[in-house]
Amino acid sequence: RLLPETDPWSRQMMMGQGTFIELLDIALRERGQRAEIQLFPEGAPGPKQLDARPVARIRVVPDASVAKDPLFAQIKRRHTNRLAYDPSARISADAWRAMAGAAQEHAVAFGHVDATQPEVLARHRAIANEAWRIELSTPNTFLESLKVMRVGAAEVAKHRDGLTLLDPMVVALEKVGLFDRSKAPAPDSYAVSSQVKDFAQKMASTSAFLWLTSEGNERAMQVGAGRAYARVQLAATGAGLAMQPLSQALQEYPQMAAPYAEIHRLLGAEQPRQTVQMWARVGRAPDVGPAPRRGLQAHLRG
Repeated sequence: RLLPETDPWSRQMMMGQGTFIELLDIALRERGQRAEIQLFPEGAPGPKQLDARPVARIRVVPDASVAKDPLFAQIKRRHTNRLAYDPSARISADAWRAMAGAAQEHAVAFGHVDATQPEVLARHRAIANEAWRIELSTPNTFLESLKVMRVGAAEVAKHRDGLTLLDPMVVALEKVGLFDRSKAPAPDSYAVSSQVKDFAQKMASTSAFLWLTSEGNERAMQVGAGRAYARVQLAATGAGLAMQPLSQALQEYPQMAAPYAEIHRLLGAEQPRQTVQMWARVGRAPDVGPAPRRGLQAHLRG
């Protein structure tokens, strides 16, 4: 499940592990249990390559004194929302404080921008659009996505994982054998241009962005940033807000170097000392249901 093209150093993979650990910790607290978490019990992998050593060893201990976490109530409501947002909606100061407070436990810095800074907001949108265009126009990164692309409702229901593409034109092309997933489409093809256009429309509807930055970029910090992001999104969900991670400009492959440097400059993250671990759009949007998933048993092994 690693993504060597778009996530060559597996930083985002580590963040995903952190998201899981945080949700597990919160859920165990609700059951009167404590998670004793030991990160990298056999040592951490190097900065640019993972290996077979475990990310964490977690011991579940009954503990009636453990405090429940109010964010638990939002776990089943927490979803990534990729729809257009309401550009006129404003996020309250209380909601921003709740999200910032949720991030504090895991040693990351929280920042945000909204419509009160229109010029800065425009720069965020421009970087996001350019990064998305680069990812779709780079053959290796596009092919990596195509391998896990589920086109149409039938494929989504069958696999219940990967990336979902429900564009009626693309689905029609797939049905007649004209959407070839064995090779990357040309940058000016409909498969690319339609997604670039659709993404730009959604960025134009976005009136707020948030981010998490860290001092350093060690593996434990990456896991901690994932834990912090899970908490931020739960807090946002509790405030009735939608969120979507914007991972493209934070990816470390060569073609993304310019947007990567630009988003770090914009957010005041001085490299190499500081790293932008997460960047996301946030706002109000129509509700979406949970993404299809394979279920717990499909992920367990003895």
